[in-house]
Amino acid sequence: QLQLMESGGGVVQSGGSLRLSCTSSTKLDFYAIGWFRRAPGKEQEGVACIRRAGGATTYADAAKGRFTVSKDKANNMAYLDMKALEPEDTAVYYCAAVLAYYCELTVQEYPHWGQGTQVTVSS
Repeated sequence: QLQLMESGGGVVQSGGSLRLSCTSSTKLDFYAIGWFRRAPGKEQEGVACIRRAGGATTYADAAKGRFTVSKDKANNMAYLDMKALEPEDTAVYYCAAVLAYYCELTVQEYPHWGQGTQVTVSS
């Protein structure tokens, strides 16, 4: 069973930036990686994903222009760089993986999930 571990969450002021990291004891080379979030009282939603080989990415409208998803094969990491954060971005952020070439921002597509990391953006 693939185990994922996120880190990098915290409290940041509106307009600030954070980098979330995701890693595993298993090599992530053959996995597409997705980032999702769940805000209080809301359903889990897709934020960004990157296909297995890196390069091609997909973003939710709320993330476009502010968030960047990437993979670092050498270090077996995936990242979500977030800038211009807003209070509406406050949520628990999860990385997820699927053994597939392409990625989608669909929760049901991902069988492997991390435990989540809290991001709080203060106004």
